[in-house]
Amino acid sequence: MVVTADTHVPKRARDLPEPLWQAIGSADVVVHAGDWVEEDLLDRLTERSRWLIGVHGNNDGPALRARLPEVARAEVAGLKLAVVHETGPRTGREERCARTFGDCDLLVFGHSHIPWDSVAPGGLRLLNPGSPTDRRAQPYATFLTARVAAGRLDRVELHRLPPRPARS
Repeated sequence: MVVTADTHVPKRARDLPEPLWQAIGSADVVVHAGDWVEEDLLDRLTERSRWLIGVHGNNDGPALRARLPEVARAEVAGLKLAVVHETGPRTGREERCARTFGDCDLLVFGHSHIPWDSVAPGGLRLLNPGSPTDRRAQPYATFLTARVAAGRLDRVELHRLPPRPARS
């Protein structure tokens, strides 16, 4: 499974970084937690993914909102997954998400561009992959990969991307 969010293509980058495209090409499932910005990336990701689970974010306009839900839910190899763009403030996030998504095993979210990995009361795992194109105050642009088997998530790995060349 590949997990990404906050790609902001083409506003923050012309395209996704090649290491992310390579991971997408070999993944059984790709999860995108919103802020695509333009439909072209959704079309290309849909074409290159075996199974794409995505939601719209606060920077996605009417065309993307018409094609993507605010919240997506799926079962991946027995793992109950939810995806949403925003979860609210950092303080109280686990408890708030446990109330809303407590019937799930994993919640993937975006919006902050800050990688996050925590467990809420009741066992809900929360993951934010950061952003592969707009690191903001983070030292690296990032995305996540993980393995899902028999209802369990393991081998969660945060991938740090090399700095992008300057846009010309």
